[in-house]
Parts: sequence; C-alpha cells; structure tokens
Amino acid sequence: MLFLLTACAQKTSNQPGVTIATTGPFKARVILMTQALVTKESGPKESVQAFGETYAFNPPVFAVRRDEPTQIIFWNLQGDDEHDFMLLDDRSHVVLQTKLPPLKKISYVMTFHREGIFPFFCTLHQPEMSGEVLVLPPSR
Repeated sequence: MLFLLTACAQKTSNQPGVTIATTGPFKARVILMTQALVTKESGPKESVQAFGETYAFNPPVFAVRRDEPTQIIFWNLQGDDEHDFMLLDDRSHVVLQTKLPPLKKISYVMTFHREGIFPFFCTLHQPEMSGEVLVLPPSR
C-alpha cells in the first residue's frame, strides 16, 4: 500500500529523488491544466453512455532537467469538478499528493534529482487522467 504525503500541509518536502517547495527560485516553468474531454453537460452523449465522463491532464507528458528547479503550475479549468495530483518517483513511491480545487491555480517548485520517468495521475479519474514527467540530464 502506498503512503500518501499531503503536500498542502507542508511547505517543503525532501523525498528521495525530488525536492518540493511551495515557493522559491526556479529556472523553468510548466503549466499543467485539467481538461474535460467528455462530460454529461457537453457530451457527446454516446461517449458518455459508453465510457462515462472523461478528463485528462494537458500536457500529459512533459520534460524537465535533472537538478533544475522547475515551477509547476496546476490549473484546474473545470468549475464543477475537483481533481487531485499524485506524483510518484521513479521507484513508485508517492512524493506529492495535492488537491486541485475547481477554477484555481496552485504551484510548486520541484527539483528532480534522478533521471527517469516519474508518473502522475488524478486518483479520482483513473485510468484516463494520468501522465509522466520525463527527467532529462542537465543541460550543458
């Protein structure tokens, strides 16, 4: 069973492989938005009947540089849907779980200390609402 770390209660988190802070200097920025693909309100009706409501992160995959502080801005564009964001490290340990309230932006400064693929997802809308952070070597 995964241990959940609620980042909202902490200002800074140092997990193996990732340092997370609510503020601080950064060298790069990524905006990660929530996107409604299929909803009861907007349809298409056939898709809602077949699959239910479907959401996604946009972009679903993004790259950062190892040891480069990066501001990640989470932007929940839905007015009536709450989402969350759970980030796993490259060893499948939870390093961040935070709520994404409707029509809000929140941000964290994340520094990844290991190269590799770090999966993330919304625990409320699985399996569709998921993605990956690709951590690349430092730039020369």
